[in-house]
Amino acid sequence: MARIDLVDLAHSYGGNDAAPESFALKPISMTWRQGGAYALLGPSGCGKTTLLNLISGIVTPSRGKILFDGTDITLRSTRERNIAQVFQFPVIYDTMTVGQNLAFPLKNRGVPKAEVDKRVAEIGRLLDLTADLKRKATRLTADAKQKISLGRGLVRSDVAAVLFDEPLTVIDPELKWQLRSKLKALHRELDLTMIYVTHDQTEALTFADTVVVMHDGRVVQSGTPAELFEKPAHTFVGYFIGSPGMNIIAAEVKGREARIDGHTIALSRGYDALPPGAKIEIGVRPEFVEVAAPTPGLLKAKIDRIDDLGRIRFARVRVGDVKFAARVPAGFAPSEGCVGLKFEPSNVHVYADSRLVEGAA
Repeated sequence: MARIDLVDLAHSYGGNDAAPESFALKPISMTWRQGGAYALLGPSGCGKTTLLNLISGIVTPSRGKILFDGTDITLRSTRERNIAQVFQFPVIYDTMTVGQNLAFPLKNRGVPKAEVDKRVAEIGRLLDLTADLKRKATRLTADAKQKISLGRGLVRSDVAAVLFDEPLTVIDPELKWQLRSKLKALHRELDLTMIYVTHDQTEALTFADTVVVMHDGRVVQSGTPAELFEKPAHTFVGYFIGSPGMNIIAAEVKGREARIDGHTIALSRGYDALPPGAKIEIGVRPEFVEVAAPTPGLLKAKIDRIDDLGRIRFARVRVGDVKFAARVPAGFAPSEGCVGLKFEPSNVHVYADSRLVEGAA
């Protein structure tokens, strides 16, 4: 188990002399605490797997350093880093039993048989594999195979960190939920540093204590699921997290007011010092915009459609050429044509060039 420090870490597959914007991972400095559960979240090509492979030693960084508990391990091999990595597609040995598969990493390191048997029994119990330990690891279901792969990563009690690279992609949705819950329970019980790569926000938010959101090779925000939802530091975070994502709307902002299509929306903070020449937008989640009967003082919008999600309904509306989503309150039956929109000022955020502006209290 280890605290992991990344110091000005960056990587380019085109060489260290490549243009800065072409780097797969732009410079990053951050610390991951020992025993933490982290998720690297972002779309394909954002740099999350590159970052994971730099930590594991599969890839050597173009620039910067990686420290485990203060020791520079940047140039050390994967074996020397004492890392366990679980990949998207499970790799198991069909000629071995489930128990032999779990024992393989320990036997490779010369661990005494009594300790191997004890550890295999413990991991088998934690993963609900006890009944299958003596069974050949062939013709197993996809989730059972991935459990074995997870078990091989977890069986070594001395690992610095366990890295997961989209391990549930090939698993059915219901089994995904079960395995995520199992991983969360394992993390609490084993107190291991775990880093989980995924493009699925549900996986990230339900597994991790801290979610690291990546976009275009950069970390745009790191925080708890609640922080990412309630106060996105970047418009990409607001858009990427949530279903539907945050409404991002171009606006004129001055003082404690924002203007959209000639209509004024109250803000809870003051914005008299916005950067000159910056692109100014407001961001508000659909949960905090409510559809109402059109009345004076409310922003008027036209409904395109209503999405009924069972627990909640969202209206897809238009204000001029701007489209966004708003919550439909229970019992409200919007008529054809225009509706009014109510905004919660404390949940309307202001962004300059896509970055959150705090404003004055």
